Amino acid sequence: MGLPLSIARLRVPGPSGRVLLSVDALDLPAGALVGVKGPSGAGKTTFLNALAGLAERIEGRVRWGDVELGSLGREARTRFRAAHVGMIFQDFLLFEELDAAGNAALSSMFRPRSERAAVTARAVAGLQRLGLRDTGRTVVASFSGGERQRVGIARALAAAPDVVLADEPTASLHREAADALVADLAALARDGGTTLVAVSHDERLLAAMDRVLTIRDGQLLDGGTA
Repeated sequence: MGLPLSIARLRVPGPSGRVLLSVDALDLPAGALVGVKGPSGAGKTTFLNALAGLAERIEGRVRWGDVELGSLGREARTRFRAAHVGMIFQDFLLFEELDAAGNAALSSMFRPRSERAAVTARAVAGLQRLGLRDTGRTVVASFSGGERQRVGIARALAAAPDVVLADEPTASLHREAADALVADLAALARDGGTTLVAVSHDERLLAAMDRVLTIRDGQLLDGGTA
């Protein structure tokens, strides 16, 4: 099942002290499908990092279910992400020494031994569903941007996470693959109750969401209760 999100008085300061992101209040139910749009540099990726517990300096409250991220240390936030969050990064963040299947099944390393086979099976199935069947090649040396993106997507979904945070998930995909991914993400949220927050400029992805937020100049303009 997904996790509900509650944000209050969130501020993310930059190194110079300038506020990079400000969210007065935002509440999302478990299983919400939420798109986030806005111009480049507006603070959308900073927003995802705050939701994932990747922002080191935050003020205010970011709570997933009963877990307040601001009260956790770095290692505890890492454990929370491993247990509950699947992330789709715009710059892929794949490991050169692993093949596609190894990258996609990476989260199995952080799961109990009894769960690892299931994670690996979901990773391979995800690669095949996204049209990436040749999983033995070296990723960095031979994969295109679109292929790397599909590996990153399969990795995010393999652990059957409670929350998926996606940064431009369709940006490197051709239209057919992008539309298939949008359908998969929407089905994941609706069928499994996964909470999805996706930053995107893709109007087709945004149209498939239940709600679309706008961030401009570091400000969430239309927050509130979903």
